[in-house]
Amino acid sequence: MDRSVYIHIPFCHEICHYCDFAKIYYNRDLADQYLKNLRKEMEFYLGNQKISPRTIYLGGGTPTSLNSEQLEYLMKSIHKFIDVKQVEEFTIEANPGEFEESHVKVMKDYGINRVSLGVQVLDDDFLKMLNRNHTVDDVQNTVRMLKGFNLNNISMDFIYALPDQSIEHFKKTLNLALDFDLPHYSAYALQIEPRTVFHMRHQQGKLTKPPEEDEAEMLSMLMEMMEQAGKSHYEISNYAEEGYESRHNLTYWNNEEYYAFGAGAHGYVNEERYVNIRPVNHYNEAIEKGKKPILHVDPITLKEKIEEEMFLGLRRALGVDNRSFTKKYGVSMYELYKREIQDLLQKGWIEKQNERIFLTKDGMMFGNDVFASFLLDEQTYKKVFNN
Repeated sequence: MDRSVYIHIPFCHEICHYCDFAKIYYNRDLADQYLKNLRKEMEFYLGNQKISPRTIYLGGGTPTSLNSEQLEYLMKSIHKFIDVKQVEEFTIEANPGEFEESHVKVMKDYGINRVSLGVQVLDDDFLKMLNRNHTVDDVQNTVRMLKGFNLNNISMDFIYALPDQSIEHFKKTLNLALDFDLPHYSAYALQIEPRTVFHMRHQQGKLTKPPEEDEAEMLSMLMEMMEQAGKSHYEISNYAEEGYESRHNLTYWNNEEYYAFGAGAHGYVNEERYVNIRPVNHYNEAIEKGKKPILHVDPITLKEKIEEEMFLGLRRALGVDNRSFTKKYGVSMYELYKREIQDLLQKGWIEKQNERIFLTKDGMMFGNDVFASFLLDEQTYKKVFNN
C-alpha cells in the first residue's frame, strides 16, 4: 500500500469563532481556480502514476461548501491519481444542513464511504455563539439523508468546555448525540487559538472557559457515557464501535508517512514534514508558476522520530509497545526513558502491561504533561546513540 492522502479544501460559508485552520469564505470562481491548481499539485507529486493508498481524507475548511459540480470535479481529480477501488477508508468532512442529495450522490458514486460531521454542540443557542451555520434539526435531517443513501459510517465531532457551558449542559449534548447511535464520535476540549474571534474576546475579558475542574469532570463523564454506550475509547479524543476506528487518523498516530495536498496542508514524505503555503491566492500563484506550493520543509531527525513515536503512540488506548520500539530504534524505551516512565507510573498517569505502556484515565487529563516527559534531552540522546 502507498502512503495515505490528506486533501485540504479551505472554503467555508461561515468562519467559526474558534477555528484556526486554513480557511477562507467560499467564492465560486476562486474555488474553481483552486480545484484546478489542486489537481496540478497532485500531478507534481504523482506524475502519471496511480497510487493505492489505504486511506483518503478530505478535510477543511469545509469540503461540502463546494457545490455538487465542484465536488464531482474534485472526485475526478482524485480518481485520476488514485486507485480508489483499493482504498479501505475514504472520508469527507461535512457540515450538517450545508449539502444536498446531489452532493451525497457524488460521494457514493466516487467511493466515499465515511462522513465526519462537524456538529460541535447540540444546542441552537450555543451553535449561534460558535457562529455555526446549522441547527439541531439540520443534524437530524443530514443523518437521515446520509443513511437514506446507505452511508452509515458516520462520525460526529463535538467540542466541550465551551464558554458558559455547564457539566449538565454537556451531558445533555452527549445524551442527544448518543441517541443517534452512530459508530464513531470525537470530542475535544475547546482550545482558544490565536487569530480567532474567541481569542480576541478572551483577551478583552469578554469570554471565559469553564473552570479546569469542570472541564476534567466533562471529560470523565464523556469517557464513562461512551463506554456505557459501547463506544471504545481507542484514542485520547475518539470513541468507536469495533471496526469503526478512523483508519486515516491511525496513520498519524502510528507515525506513518502521508501525502498532503492543498493550501495550508501538512504532509510527511521521505522522512520530511512539509507545510504548504496557507493563503489561497499565494498557493494558487505558486502552482501557476509551476512550483510545489511548499512554505517550509523540516527533515525529521532520529531524535524527533523517537519523541513522536512516544507521544503519538500514547494518544492511542493501545499505547506504545516496547518490542516494536526496540525493533525500530535498536534500544528499549525502558532503557531510554527509565526515569520518565518510573515517574509517570508513580503519578498514576501511565500503566504498564507486559511490554506495553499506555495512559490511564488520570493520564488523559494531563496528556500534554505526559507527552512533554518524552522530549529527549541532548545529553541522554548522545549518550545512547553515540552522536
